[in-house]
Amino acid sequence: MRWFERHLPESGVNIRPCAMEYTGFSVAGPKSRELLQGLVSQDLSTAAFPFMSFAGLDVGMIPALVGRVSFTGDLGYEIWVTSDYQRALHDLLREAGARFGMKLIGGRALHSLRLEKNFGTWAREYRPIYGPYEAGLGRFVDLRKNDFVGRAAAAAAKDAGGGPLRLVSFVVDAADADATGDEPIWHGGKVVGWVTSGGYGHSVRKSLALGYVPAALSRADAGFGIELIGEQRPATRLDAPLFDPQGLRMRA
Repeated sequence: MRWFERHLPESGVNIRPCAMEYTGFSVAGPKSRELLQGLVSQDLSTAAFPFMSFAGLDVGMIPALVGRVSFTGDLGYEIWVTSDYQRALHDLLREAGARFGMKLIGGRALHSLRLEKNFGTWAREYRPIYGPYEAGLGRFVDLRKNDFVGRAAAAAAKDAGGGPLRLVSFVVDAADADATGDEPIWHGGKVVGWVTSGGYGHSVRKSLALGYVPAALSRADAGFGIELIGEQRPATRLDAPLFDPQGLRMRA
């Protein structure tokens, strides 16, 4: 809010925080469209409501903001409502989802799923200390636009090769412990980077980690290790996520 308030024009724009006003749920999985389609009148087919769409829809009798986005890597939707509708939305989704075998999941399950997709998260992979090209987010920066806050810094970083670091992902040779964050990343007998987050990918049955290494090493095929509980374990850099590497399921 401090940042937004500092950059407000002198007139014509108002801003207020809505964090306490809106809440909601994520519905994900191969049957999520079929479930949600039974609750809305709008067409949710990919042709009519493609990946990254966002619209105001009535879910049953509940006014909602629905986005077709995924943090699991599978087909999914986020449904936002004002807090007074949260319980009604929960009950509606649970009732409609019963015939699909829908189950509740928590943050740990979501964490495992997003690691399988190499999805970063705020305050770990995405922080002010990392530039967009270092974090693999350069595709979201359109330098063709008119001047915007941060444009000069982003352009300079791109001209300089994108910055000194790169976010990479690993499979770790570990059977009894997983990285969680801040573990050293080794290469060639030296500590060259650090893990930002890690854990076990339950559907791929692999120990996974995300972290930053020097840009010059970001395409290295061998020689990496990640230190777990004082022991350096071999780590294999990934060129693509293990789960649905082409992203076909969330765009289906």
